[in-house]
Amino acid sequence: MRTFIKKKKKNKKMDIKSFTSAIAQIAEEKGIPYDKVIESIEQAIAAAYKKDYGEKGQVIKAKLNPETGDVKFWQVKLVVDKSMILSEEELNETKEKKTEVPEDNEEEKKVRFNPERHIMVQDAKKIKPKIKSGEELEMALETKFDYGRIAAQTAKQVILQKIREAEKEAVLSEYQSKEGEIISGIVQRIEGRNIFFDIGKTFGILTKEEQVPGEFYRPGQRIKVYILKVEKTPKGPVVFLSRAYPKLISKLFELEVPEISSGQVQIKSIAREAGSRSKIAVASSAEGIDPIGSAVGQRGTRVMAVINELGGEKIDIIEYSDDPAKYISNSLSPAKVLEVKIQPKNKALAVVPEDQLSLAIGKDGQNVRLAAKLTGWKIDVKAAESGEAEEITEEKETPAEKGTKEVEKKSEKKEKEEKKEVKERKKNRK
Repeated sequence: MRTFIKKKKKNKKMDIKSFTSAIAQIAEEKGIPYDKVIESIEQAIAAAYKKDYGEKGQVIKAKLNPETGDVKFWQVKLVVDKSMILSEEELNETKEKKTEVPEDNEEEKKVRFNPERHIMVQDAKKIKPKIKSGEELEMALETKFDYGRIAAQTAKQVILQKIREAEKEAVLSEYQSKEGEIISGIVQRIEGRNIFFDIGKTFGILTKEEQVPGEFYRPGQRIKVYILKVEKTPKGPVVFLSRAYPKLISKLFELEVPEISSGQVQIKSIAREAGSRSKIAVASSAEGIDPIGSAVGQRGTRVMAVINELGGEKIDIIEYSDDPAKYISNSLSPAKVLEVKIQPKNKALAVVPEDQLSLAIGKDGQNVRLAAKLTGWKIDVKAAESGEAEEITEEKETPAEKGTKEVEKKSEKKEKEEKKEVKERKKNRK
């Protein structure tokens, strides 16, 4: 900025090619729109002009043409009428009470008249006949090229401040658009219970609540994190990350499974206890596609890639169903469910064989707890009595299953008879 002012002072003309090239370079490096950089320079030039040639209270605007290098200046005044100005009595009352004018209603707010910032409507109409009170009047100022050292320094500070602000806004806008996505981050430093990640143009913070229990982080480690939310603070945008959020799993599956990313297979629901176990319900929206097979992959390669990214967290993939009984039965996998009885108030009773009861409930009730989270039903698990279990099994068996079992029984009987004959032959030989 100082170089720009000096060139204008000596030559009243500058190297436009170098100037526009420098602006484009700043815009590219900082990730700021070109127009924002121009706007920052205009505000800096206006600040320098006001420092050397303006008066206190004036509002000065500058307009820079980057193609020619020409700069024009205006003084801006607010057009007011008597109803918008504080009277002498009101000013005295304000001083006595030591209170400020209320700002709740901007339309009724009155101003203290300042000839450098305000102009009466009758005077403004002499310059611009159609102007109304409440509007701004722009009055052209003489262009100046000679600026002092202090003015140049002021302009420099304004440019740096405005570019920093524009850079923060660009980062905020970029990461707000990425909320709900996963990105790859590098562990930068560990402060107390918080982990700071380098995620590109800014830092992300992984709080203790969003960390996976038992997961350790070391500086330089690269892992995938979920962008939970982005907040604007006085120090700049803060990006909050998560490793424990359930949707992290769905996003990882989108990366590994083309059918999920294309929408042919949908993840209907997720239940997760971070670091331990998760259940996901999948459904196919296209005929001929096996949703579970797609998610698992050939020899389990796809699901293993997700499990490895999550540090070995177990993942159960079950098929979604619109039938609540079938859906609940699937959700209790790997336990085999004999029957599901739907009850009032969103409750369900799952009947399982006695030897499957502990598997259905899971360690510390984890399996049934995750199934309840996944389906949205309150699930009770009950072991079937021996007679009841046989009856339910017979009812659920299809003709094909019954035929298969009969064949198996016959083959087992035949094998036993053959073994018995072999033993008798050996005895006779002896």
